[in-house]
Amino acid sequence: MTNTENKAVLIALMEPSSRPEVTTEHLDELAFLAETAGIQSAQRFVQRLPHPDVRTFVGKGKLEEIKNFVFSNGIRSLIFDDDLSPSQLRNIEKEFNPASREEKVRVYDRSLLILDIFVMRAQTAQARTQVELAMNQYLLPRLTGMWTHLERQRGGTGSRGGSGEKEIETDRRNIKNQISVLKEDLKKIDKQRITQRKSRNNIVRVSLVGYTNVGKSSLMNVLSKADVKAENKLFATVDATVRKVVIGDIPFLLSDTVGFIRKLPHHLIESFKSTLDEVREADLLIHVADIAHPFHTNHIEVVKQTLAEIGAGNITTLLVLNKIDLLMDGPVDYEQLKGHYREQGFENVVFVSAATKENLPLLKKIIFEEVRKKHLHIYPNYIQSDVAAYLDYTE
Repeated sequence: MTNTENKAVLIALMEPSSRPEVTTEHLDELAFLAETAGIQSAQRFVQRLPHPDVRTFVGKGKLEEIKNFVFSNGIRSLIFDDDLSPSQLRNIEKEFNPASREEKVRVYDRSLLILDIFVMRAQTAQARTQVELAMNQYLLPRLTGMWTHLERQRGGTGSRGGSGEKEIETDRRNIKNQISVLKEDLKKIDKQRITQRKSRNNIVRVSLVGYTNVGKSSLMNVLSKADVKAENKLFATVDATVRKVVIGDIPFLLSDTVGFIRKLPHHLIESFKSTLDEVREADLLIHVADIAHPFHTNHIEVVKQTLAEIGAGNITTLLVLNKIDLLMDGPVDYEQLKGHYREQGFENVVFVSAATKENLPLLKKIIFEEVRKKHLHIYPNYIQSDVAAYLDYTE
């Protein structure tokens, strides 16, 4: 493999009213996604347009500029920060992969890049089925121009040069059949999951939610004394993990699910319905955010919107601002910050560090108090205990 085979250019549009720092943050996130997928970003191209070019996403002049850079530097991938329509994808493929050119350029839009990461990350049979379904639903309307990527999914090594309309129709039929099979498989898995969840009706269920890479798995490990995989990568967790936790004298189930991200592919949300039921059916949500990230407020809004979209917007939520150990601006007025987040609709707010365990006793106390309220609905005769008797907690 040459040094350019895993390098890409990143491409984004900026609306006339957009701030440059917002576009930069979006491209930083896209570069992190690419890195997670094993692709290095070599250059960024941004064009200020009121809306994408209907034919090639960017304008003709910008497209030529990108082509010159890609061809002169041997770049093998283009990554767009938005989704491409099937026709845009076909037109861009034609521009960058003329018949005379041997080295093919792969074209990714944001959804395809995220789906590729999920393909790599899925471990359980359920997650692999969910991701495969989402990938097939994505590929179906985009078959022409997707030969290289189809070969990657099948384990091949090159494009299918010379494939005609007959083969496209065969692939389309095969993918439709595969989608039907995968949906049936997920129905069976869903039935099993529903039975499992019904067996948990006698115990409080708490779910960790948040933007991807905010430290949910690290917090899961601290609270449950488990060994959940935690990495400094996007979507380190794809499979739902459930652990039994006891704080004070009250047990509850704590689940860690896939992180959210802006423009999360619709097919992925639909396919992960059964996994997201862990969130939808929770008694309490612990919304984790990375307070050290300069755009964490925007990330919080993305998560709130996604929760509303999946029907979990009205569940009692505790906002946990993680990574306070990474704040570099000196002393922080946490009480003033709490007021800000309460204005955003969060009644309970706590600042912690999963890495250094700062304020973990306070977090446990607040979780205990919220879980106890839910526990009393299940067991009305429960004798309330004082968490201070169980925790090394000081105000």
